[in-house]
Amino acid sequence: MLKRTPRVRPSATEAAPAPSLRAVFDAQESPLLRYAFSLTGRRAVAEEIVQEVFLQLHIHWDEVDAPRDWLFRSVRNRAFNHVRDHRRETLCGDDRNEPDTHSESEMPDAMLLRMEADGALREILEQLDDTDRQLVHLKYFEGLKYREISATTGLSVGNVGYRLHHILKQLADKLRSQGIDQQS
Repeated sequence: MLKRTPRVRPSATEAAPAPSLRAVFDAQESPLLRYAFSLTGRRAVAEEIVQEVFLQLHIHWDEVDAPRDWLFRSVRNRAFNHVRDHRRETLCGDDRNEPDTHSESEMPDAMLLRMEADGALREILEQLDDTDRQLVHLKYFEGLKYREISATTGLSVGNVGYRLHHILKQLADKLRSQGIDQQS
């Protein structure tokens, strides 16, 4: 559960008229998206975080004295929470929302290693049973949260997390046994 972000009170010298929620949104949405993206590295996650923070601001509008400061602190906290909660859930090479990071000048040896690693990963994924393959697909290709996967599959949230953890460990072991590591 998220802890409440403390209210920020402006100093006595700041006696400007209070802006509307719409004006704050128009002025701060882009900077907040850039900030969230810089912290998470994923556009979709940054958009979700900023949306959640603006919804919370709307709910607590009358309680917040300095909306800009409150927004940036809330985005920072949610982004850190997201990174902490998802640090082990990154599947190599699977960020379909981001541009291809492999440059055209990539060395042929490195490109070949990457292509071999991608092919090996696809083969190993095909060897998984249907339920495990579905869990990986829902989490890493559709970007669903554990709670959403639980609702889709009928498994408990804890079971989803447990199974995904062991599936990833199994995938990593199989890749390592084929000589593929993080540098590949």
